[in-house]
Amino acid sequence: MEYAVINTGGKQYTVYPGLNIRVEKIPHADEEILELDKVLLVSKNGNLKVGNPLVDGAIVKAEVVADGKAQKITVVKYKPKIRYKKKTGHRQQFTELKITEILDGSKAPVRKRATPTRRKKTDGS
Repeated sequence: MEYAVINTGGKQYTVYPGLNIRVEKIPHADEEILELDKVLLVSKNGNLKVGNPLVDGAIVKAEVVADGKAQKITVVKYKPKIRYKKKTGHRQQFTELKITEILDGSKAPVRKRATPTRRKKTDGS
């Protein structure tokens, strides 16, 4: 299983490819692919890398799905016998991300190009 622990918006999230998560609002362009570089832990192909505090070179690529606001919460302050009441509300803004790829920071194996075979020119005579 391939997964990672990332830090964004002061919170930590365990993510894996294909997961949709809601994080605190991130400034971005529409339909942008973000690279989240605050990766605390990566597990890929049975290898576990734990950062101190971050894993060097590890990146989680995520596609922006939507922006929005969460449901409204009501905050009520009340003090008895003082005639003090205060009621306010709050809607937290979020960015919804779809995790597309987890890169663990290790270099990919270098692939050598195959040398093309050259044909000898033959005269058609």
